[in-house]
Amino acid sequence: MFKKILIANRGEIACRIIATARKMGIAVVAVYSEADRDARHVRLADEAVLLGPAPSRESYLVADKIIAAAKATGAEAIHPGYGFLSENKDFARRVEQERLVFIGPQHSAIAVLGDKIASKKLAQQAGVNTIPGWNEPIDTPEQAVEVARGIGYPVMIKASGGGGGKGLRVAYNDKEALEGFTSCRNEARQSFGDDRVFIEKFVEEPRHIEIQVLGDAYGNVIHLNERECSIQRRHQKVIEEAPSPFINDTTRQAMGEQAVALAKAVRYRSAGTVEFVVGRDQRFYFLEMNTRLQVEHPVTECITGLDLVELQIRVAAGERLPLTQADVRREGWAIECRINAEDPSRNFLPSTGRLVRFKPPAQSMWAADTEHRYGVRVDTGVFEGGEIAMHYDSMIAKLIVHGRDRLDAIAKMREALNGFVIRGVHSNLPFQAALLAHADFVAGRFNTGFIAQHYSGGFRCEDVAHDDENFLVALATFVHCKSRKRPAAISGPPPGLGAKVGGDYTVIRLAANGQHRHIPVHVDEFTDETGCALVLVGDKRYKIHSPSHLNDIAITGEVNGHPFTAQVERGSANTPLALVVQHNGTQLECLVMPPRTAELYRLMPSKALPDMSRFVLSPMPGRLVDVTVRPGQKVRAGERVAVIEAMKMETALYAAADGVVARVLANQGELLAVDQPIVEFER
Repeated sequence: MFKKILIANRGEIACRIIATARKMGIAVVAVYSEADRDARHVRLADEAVLLGPAPSRESYLVADKIIAAAKATGAEAIHPGYGFLSENKDFARRVEQERLVFIGPQHSAIAVLGDKIASKKLAQQAGVNTIPGWNEPIDTPEQAVEVARGIGYPVMIKASGGGGGKGLRVAYNDKEALEGFTSCRNEARQSFGDDRVFIEKFVEEPRHIEIQVLGDAYGNVIHLNERECSIQRRHQKVIEEAPSPFINDTTRQAMGEQAVALAKAVRYRSAGTVEFVVGRDQRFYFLEMNTRLQVEHPVTECITGLDLVELQIRVAAGERLPLTQADVRREGWAIECRINAEDPSRNFLPSTGRLVRFKPPAQSMWAADTEHRYGVRVDTGVFEGGEIAMHYDSMIAKLIVHGRDRLDAIAKMREALNGFVIRGVHSNLPFQAALLAHADFVAGRFNTGFIAQHYSGGFRCEDVAHDDENFLVALATFVHCKSRKRPAAISGPPPGLGAKVGGDYTVIRLAANGQHRHIPVHVDEFTDETGCALVLVGDKRYKIHSPSHLNDIAITGEVNGHPFTAQVERGSANTPLALVVQHNGTQLECLVMPPRTAELYRLMPSKALPDMSRFVLSPMPGRLVDVTVRPGQKVRAGERVAVIEAMKMETALYAAADGVVARVLANQGELLAVDQPIVEFER
């Protein structure tokens, strides 16, 4: 067994690998860029080596620096994690040539399976079902349109070296094929250094289901059941679960057998994942094989009781797999939510900055721990006070739960999401909570188009229907009463001017369009010492008990004898006096006032927002890649104006209306802030 390994990665996955190495008694060397000097994985490691500047092409993607770091520190093996160089055949070969051990498959397997064109041909030879398509690299946008027409729309345009949603577009017509080919090629060249692109038929209403495989150097290959990864946005997985609520045992067995056959065809060694697209008739087709550990591997660890990173390390050290196919278990149900730094209200654009508050829910399971199950686990590479940089991907954490069955897992996940506090950057926590509460998700009625279908107009947590909105009103009133307890205890105010707790209130539910709702509420039996109150909203009674303090954002307690977790805090973008309540993906922004004060509030004029319609604004922090217009140019609505890059993704900005460019206010290569003007049009 190795005495010391180097982790050629950062963030959450580096911390995850460190946890297993610690358990196995293996020393760890971390590598880091200048932007990650104070990162969590650097703090956890035994040693750390600086690679270079923040951009990954100057640090985490420089193979020479990583290999030099391994040699300088005496590391015997390199674990690549996922992303960066994890599926780079040249890097794996270099590691082998330098007499180090690559904790992953052999470079020859990466070369074949990591290439989507070559892997598809191999799959056909191995008897694996494949999707119709054009399996040769496409050279020009015009050829892409011609090929797409021949296959028949819709088609999927994919970079051969792509992955994780990068270098992938779906085209429904010639225009989308033309633009999609160019975008895929550019993303692939920047992210993977391989701009080959091919096209295949897009299966409509598909399920994305993958099989986890493990192989050793002695020809033994097994599969560890499937993961359901159909809840995706922009082809990026959002929620994963194991097992799948869709496929039957016959399909499960056939998919597992084909995945093993493909792995055996290249004498696969290490952990890998064979991804399939499955139609509603349960016919399945090979998509690709990821020759690395997957982001969603924890759900497989939960239902099997195995540590996949440990098995990777043991196989790389020359050990045989410690179990056979007959030994593989499938117990309970696991769900993982990817918690990303992105703003749901701005179409999920990346959000960067400092984590002012970061308080995950209480854990009862931990990475590398196979003893504790049926609980909550948080895998993360960040900490409170740390910074989410624009140079890397947007993941903040992975929230994993393990339940007795699917409904139990969903209930655990909803409570965990409700109690996960992130402030300083925007996150997709409210969106994840809304997904978990959606009736179609709970019933297992979904496919990869689920988010596009149900959230085509974007996501605003204020618009999410709650199963009991009066509870949110009652909770806001309860918290307001707790905040009034201290001034009510002050002695000496003139008669009639002292603060009071309890009695009648009006909750003003604020709306962006100014159509505020006034809701009468009565509070009785308020007792601050025990944190109890009876709150009446209309004809509904809410007996609320909560020991939480006023400075707690996450509030736990009981309502009418049932446990709850919610988030309540004072202050919003609209007014510092508002109370904002978040629960199950719904957000209530309100003011709690005495009835007379609420009547006077109706008379208050609203301040009009400034007219910014003639500007094209940066919707996120990022680097301005290109400005495609110049002063004096006539621009039509829908025409591309600029391109911004952040967190390894390009975002194009388009003109909202016809107009003439007055000024270009930002330069190519400039780092932009949120809402910074880029282009101004003439009035």
